[in-house]
Amino acid sequence: LWRMRNQILVSGGTQLLFSALAIGLVTYYFIGLNIAASITIGLALALSSTAFAIQLMNEQRILNTPPGQQGFSMLLMQDIAVIPILIIVASFGQQQSDGGVDWYVSLGAVVAVLVIGRFLVNPSLRLVARYGSGEVMTAAALFLVLVTALAMSAAGLSMGMGAFIAGILLADSSFKHQLETEIEPFKGLLLGLFFIAIGMNLDLSLLAQEPAFILAMSIALVAFKCLVIALILKAAKQSLRDSTRIGLMLSQGGEFAFVVMTLAVSSMVLSPEIAGRVNLIVGISMALTSPLVILYARSFNTPNCPPVYEHESVSHDPQVIIAGFGRFGQITARVLSANGIAFTALDKDAEHIEFVRKFGNKVFFGDATRLDLLKKAGIEEARVLLVAIDTPYEINQLVTLVKHEFPHIKIVARARNRIHAAELAQMGVSHFVREMFAGGLKACESVLEAYGYTEGQSKRMTEVIANHDEKILKEVIAKDLKFNGLVSA
Repeated sequence: LWRMRNQILVSGGTQLLFSALAIGLVTYYFIGLNIAASITIGLALALSSTAFAIQLMNEQRILNTPPGQQGFSMLLMQDIAVIPILIIVASFGQQQSDGGVDWYVSLGAVVAVLVIGRFLVNPSLRLVARYGSGEVMTAAALFLVLVTALAMSAAGLSMGMGAFIAGILLADSSFKHQLETEIEPFKGLLLGLFFIAIGMNLDLSLLAQEPAFILAMSIALVAFKCLVIALILKAAKQSLRDSTRIGLMLSQGGEFAFVVMTLAVSSMVLSPEIAGRVNLIVGISMALTSPLVILYARSFNTPNCPPVYEHESVSHDPQVIIAGFGRFGQITARVLSANGIAFTALDKDAEHIEFVRKFGNKVFFGDATRLDLLKKAGIEEARVLLVAIDTPYEINQLVTLVKHEFPHIKIVARARNRIHAAELAQMGVSHFVREMFAGGLKACESVLEAYGYTEGQSKRMTEVIANHDEKILKEVIAKDLKFNGLVSA
């Protein structure tokens, strides 16, 4: 967020405010709604669907390009704006009714949850990680979501908003990547269930009564938002093709519009009929997005046409990954940090996770042998992987996985002993370090100096031993490789 602050505030803020203002004015002057209802509809329709847009940008490999980052900044601004929008809509409802909780009580509840969670979530999850399994951590995260949702409900806000705030708290924890991989299998299912529920709640009788109006408004929404986003990106010095493509990807109404409409109806800001029309417009705009993007791609991505996205990828992921952040991995981490080289650390020890945060680098809690966690850690863009895990079995498992899935990555592996080093060599690892051998040689050199040999003599004597041991190791590796070749033949 801090790195993209200018894009979020300028590009994202401009898109959100201008779209909401224009749509609100149209509903106020031409449709005749009151100010509260017009503001609510304007803010709801200014939001785009993060689920749709991110998926489209990933499929077309645009997310990590400059225009994709501009579009992503708009989505971030919209997600950040959801909490204020829900508070605004809730305050409109309280103004129209005598009961309910005052707006400042609701705002205070949001701030209190964010502040308390900031200091309690990490210690709580660290305790669970130390004494519980991955399933227990997932259960603890779901418990946090439910408690926060109930607290927001008691404060006069929606439970959906409480769940959203809980998501923010979990996203700021050291264990977010482990939680993300744990809930990944459920995400598609629950997102599908969400859209199924929304689809079942759509009032299709309204579409039958006013088909021309609703279809025209849906097309107008897509066209208007596409134009606004394209103009903002063009002003940010992106090409016209890039700007139009991102504009189409973000032109639909968003899933949070359904949440806003539900809150608006329950708060008596909008009638169910008006909210139903808005939901239909959002749903139809979502249905239009993918076909429009495909048609645009077919029009401009032909063999006779240069690629639509001329820009280089702007990946900010570190290119060194350290799997296992115990004493062995920390030595390399210190040297990298001292020389300003960014790295990503993976470990399943909660204490190591807290230690690596002091380095100011990216950290992922979880099992490094899991492919989904490796991908989230940026393994696809990495150049070097240091395997510093304690267990030889897990080291071999990780090396085999990376060699198969990401053969371009250079692997430096921790070897437990000579036999383990030979196993790693058979797997194709050319850089391995026997964890005890180097330290043992250094201790031997110190013993010889203490005995009376000079520093040079001690060094030469240990070098002879090191060269002899390396020669034996190479012979063992060559013999094993030859044997395996005969067996396979």
